[in-house]
Order: sequence, then C-alpha cells, then structure tokens
Amino acid sequence: MKKWTDMLCTAFEGNQCIATGELKVVAMAAKSAVDRSADQSTPRPVLIFDDATSEIVELDWRGSVSEFQARFDLLAQEHARMAGPECPDVPDAPTASGATDTATSPEAARGPGRPRLGVVAREVTLLPRHWEWLASQPGGASVALRKLVEVARRSSEVKDRVRQASAVGYKFMSTMAGHEPGFEEASRTLFAADQARFEALIATWPVDVQTHLKKILADAF
Repeated sequence: MKKWTDMLCTAFEGNQCIATGELKVVAMAAKSAVDRSADQSTPRPVLIFDDATSEIVELDWRGSVSEFQARFDLLAQEHARMAGPECPDVPDAPTASGATDTATSPEAARGPGRPRLGVVAREVTLLPRHWEWLASQPGGASVALRKLVEVARRSSEVKDRVRQASAVGYKFMSTMAGHEPGFEEASRTLFAADQARFEALIATWPVDVQTHLKKILADAF
C-alpha cells in the first residue's frame, strides 16, 4: 500500500504552481511559500491538491519549519496507523506430525489436478436458451461466463475512467477557477467530452491552472 507521504500532489500559491510530486516534498515547498508571504498584508493562499482526487490536503502551517515537520511526521504516522499493517501471506502452520492440517486446507477440498484459478462458486439464474448457448461454447458455461464478464468489465473501465477524470477535473476547477470567465460553459463542455471547445474556453485562464487541468483530465476526453 502506498504511503500517505508518497501521494502525488500539486501545490499552488494563488494561481501559480509552486511544486508537484510526492507530498513529503511538496509540503515542504508549500511551507516555504507560506513563510515567505507571512509578512505580506494580503498573502496569496497556498493549497495542496491530491492529483488523484483534487481533494485539498489540509496541513497546519504554523510555527517553524522544524515544528511543521514534526507535526507532518505525526500526521503521517496517524495515516499509517489508520491504513493498518500490511499482511503478507503466511503459510499454514504444520501440525504435530509436521504436515499441514488437511482438514481445513482448501487444497484438500479442491482435490488433485484442479488448477488454482481463485474462482468462487455462486448461483446464477438464466433462461434455458442462455444455458443452451453457454453449453455450446468452448470450455463450457463457466469459461464462457468468465469471458463475458471480463469483456463487460473492460468496457466499463473506460467509461469509469472518463467519469472519474471528469469529476476530479471539475473539483479542481471549482476551487481554482470558479471565478474565471466561461467557468459554467467550460464545466458543461467538460461533461459533454468536447475537448476542443473546453480548451478554447479555458484559454484565458492562468497558465498553470490550465496546465494542471490538462494533466488531470488526460482520461476525460
């Protein structure tokens, strides 16, 4: 499981991108930007976005760099604790005779010669003509069903990626460009998957905002 500190993210100071990469690096760059503008009457907001979700990464900027680092490390430990330990596969413990307990072993229940496919038996209800068609397929009903499910899953994956990318892009747009000209129309063209129109509408937006949008919207069009 990827560590919270290794999350890929991007930091903005106002409309300017100041860092991109792993959170542990980006957070320190963002802290430096916050400290540089501390004496300004109207400092530009510093925000860190999770590249995968466009959620804002909330950090406490107060204090010195060392104090900030200490809080960041504690937060990282908390995320690691919440994620839980990784559990490697552990072989079955041997019995008193030195052999694996076959009474509870799935291998024993499977019987010799059966391949380890990781399949799970479930009841499926179909019409007679469906069963007839499945029975006529090479490999039988189970193989045919697995192939059909894989085809449907791959087809759905493309739509899911488009939908997810559009949602992530819109979330970033709403935060960083909700006040920009053409925002509403750009939002509509985004969900209509009209890339040319979308890019034309955002052409006057800050360059770094455009660049980041195009990066996270790579799967949306």
